[in-house]
Amino acid sequence: MAMDPRANSRKAVLGAFLVAIMMKVFCFDFVIAEGQSMTPVIESGSVLLVSRLSYGLRLPLSDRYLLRWSQPQVGDVVIFYTPQGEIAVKRCARITEQNGFIALGDNRVDSYDSRAYGPVPFQQVIGKVLGK
Repeated sequence: MAMDPRANSRKAVLGAFLVAIMMKVFCFDFVIAEGQSMTPVIESGSVLLVSRLSYGLRLPLSDRYLLRWSQPQVGDVVIFYTPQGEIAVKRCARITEQNGFIALGDNRVDSYDSRAYGPVPFQQVIGKVLGK
C-alpha cells in the first residue's frame, strides 16, 4: 500500500507549525519596540528577540510561573506588563524588597516607567530582551 506523498508533506507542515507555535508561546518571541523611552539603545520600530525562558517557565496567558529559576538582574532589559496591562520594554534599575524591580527607560526625559507606576512585580515579566 503506497503512502500519499501529499499526506506526508501535510503532516510535516503541521508538525513544523505546531513546533513554531510552542517555541513562540514558551521559548522565544519577537516584539516591535514603540516609542522613544529606550533610545538610543533601542529605537522605535526595532524588532527585539525576547527569551521567555530567561527567568522561568510561565503558563501561557497567565502571570503564573510553573518553574522559576531566576529573576531580572540590574541592567537587564526586560519586557513586562505595566499596571495598565500594556507591554513595556525597560531596563531593570534596582531590585526592591517587595518581590519586584524598578524599571526605567534609558531615555529618562521621555519614559513612562516606575517613576510613574512604582515597582514592577516579578510575575509581570514576560521575558528578557536578547537582542535587536
